[in-house]
Amino acid sequence: MESNNFKHVTVLLQEAVDALVSDTAGFYVDGTFGRGGHSGKILEALGEQGQLMAIDKDLAAIDYAQQRFANDARFSIAHGSFARIEEFAETREKHGKVTGILLDLGVSSPQLDDPTRGFSFQNDGPLDMRMDTTSGESAAAWLAYATEKQIADVLYTYGEEKFGRRMARAVVAEREKAPIETTARLAQIIKDANPAWEKGKHPATRAFQAIRIQVNQELSDLEKCLDGALEALEVGGRLVVISFHSLEDRIVKRFIRKHVKGDDHLPLGIPYTNDMLRCRLKDISKKVKASKAEVDENPRSRSAVMRVTEKIA
Repeated sequence: MESNNFKHVTVLLQEAVDALVSDTAGFYVDGTFGRGGHSGKILEALGEQGQLMAIDKDLAAIDYAQQRFANDARFSIAHGSFARIEEFAETREKHGKVTGILLDLGVSSPQLDDPTRGFSFQNDGPLDMRMDTTSGESAAAWLAYATEKQIADVLYTYGEEKFGRRMARAVVAEREKAPIETTARLAQIIKDANPAWEKGKHPATRAFQAIRIQVNQELSDLEKCLDGALEALEVGGRLVVISFHSLEDRIVKRFIRKHVKGDDHLPLGIPYTNDMLRCRLKDISKKVKASKAEVDENPRSRSAVMRVTEKIA
């Protein structure tokens, strides 16, 4: 089981499960298992006939899940990106029959807190940042060849870092002296290139976030997952998404709005019915934020936004 040194506090735990589970005998998907906080709560809500399939990129999460839920026949887990959600549902003959899908986006506390994973600047470690260490390239590998413009674009687009160009220039200059292979070295380079940063926030925070998103293709995977989730769900099935980053939430909000609104390209002046709009989703609630009590207990929940939608066609 996971070391207690790397505990994960699940955000919006009860709220998410309450919004998700509509049929205790249904088939559910936890697209981001993490350390099983939501999965455990979903299983508590399900009856004997209910089933839960979890998905995770991280082999440490897979190992943890297989140990924690080894004796629960209702539970299974697949290794890979949630971008493959349709494929995973198909292997269980549940495509178009999924009762509910939960996505808890971002990086888990054990990943952030373990210096060997390379996600954090708090402790020195290898500059990896991959959620799935069996595939793809590490942050160190990407930074070794990416152009100054590519690095600057990633820092600005994914990290909303206004000093991205200065940081990219510094990274390129420093890698000429020696490869950038540790989190401490990258953090120092970014810090030295950052002329001003927010009070109480490490100067490399936005840069590390941006590089992590790039390495793991988080936003493109999210877009693929949302499209796949819509097809995998049954009519009446729920999609619950918790995001921690404005870019993630924007993607989710636009996806829901698009399918709630339906086809907006019908000719003007011609009467039409709702069926003609081909609306596929309906909003279940306004966005949900963590309570003050939860934020006080777990500061990482401060930026969490939960959105809930239901498939209607």
